[in-house]
Amino acid sequence: MVKIGDLQLGEFPILLAPMEDVSDPPFRKICKRFGVDLMFTEFISSEGLIRDAVKSTKKLDIFETERPIGIQIFGGNEKSMEKAVEIVSEIQPDIIDINYGCPVKKVTCKGAGAGILQDIPKMVKLTEKIVNKTNIPVTVKTRLGWDENSMYIVEVAERLQDVGIQAISIHGRTRKQMYKGDADWTLIEKTKANPRLYIPVFGNGDLFSAKNVKDKKDFSNVDGVMIGRASIGYPWIFNEIKCYLETGSLPPAPSIKERIKIVKEHLDLSIKWKGSKLGILEMRRHYTNYFKGYSGIKKYRIKLVTSDSVNEIYEVLSEIDNHIQC
Repeated sequence: MVKIGDLQLGEFPILLAPMEDVSDPPFRKICKRFGVDLMFTEFISSEGLIRDAVKSTKKLDIFETERPIGIQIFGGNEKSMEKAVEIVSEIQPDIIDINYGCPVKKVTCKGAGAGILQDIPKMVKLTEKIVNKTNIPVTVKTRLGWDENSMYIVEVAERLQDVGIQAISIHGRTRKQMYKGDADWTLIEKTKANPRLYIPVFGNGDLFSAKNVKDKKDFSNVDGVMIGRASIGYPWIFNEIKCYLETGSLPPAPSIKERIKIVKEHLDLSIKWKGSKLGILEMRRHYTNYFKGYSGIKKYRIKLVTSDSVNEIYEVLSEIDNHIQC
């Protein structure tokens, strides 16, 4: 049984990664239905939280039906991160996760996200302060290192454990790689194999199919996996992974009608939570994957990502239902 603090997550939990403008309540609600074991909010700026910025505070919205759920924060300033932890602790998530993995320049240039991988002592010190600031279990998501010459993740994981984190998720790339090239699971495996490490280790990176997850599980012996991009427009992946690990076979693929049904629900939830304009706009990133692999879908996808009307989108979805074959 994999545990984070007192939180029991099963034998091999499947996690939903914290993805900016993706892992919002509408998407999380759908992923929960398809079998995800632990979810995280979009990453939240500590500076935004302490300044009460609307975009940041809105991301604190979590619901009882989503539990267990973690709130992820990022920042490079110790005092700001400590204040942010106080704010987040009042919301009472099941986990507070620290983002030490975001590779985006506007984040790293401030010493936040993966930027802190250039200063491991600061990373350890900041983590310890956060752990001491809350009674909620603290976890970390990070990368192998800043670049190929500083991949110290085995040592880093141990040092973070020693200051109190209760789990670590590792993306198998350096910050320099961004999302290019193949994820390297060798150091994830070595981190898990470290005899001094007793906290759960979750692997992340290039997990695009159930078979791929099983291969990485068998190779690395990780305690669970974190799914990111593969879930965008395809929440069925969580159920597929569980089914494949349990039985060695996949459930039937979702039909075009099933996909359309989920798209409609996702769109309705998005509009309800964000309002019509933003709800429609932010759904656009999902359409390509919802209908990926279907012949003749391109002209309909173009309509979906350019329409500003719910009625028009529903009409396009009806056209897809009538004209696209499985």
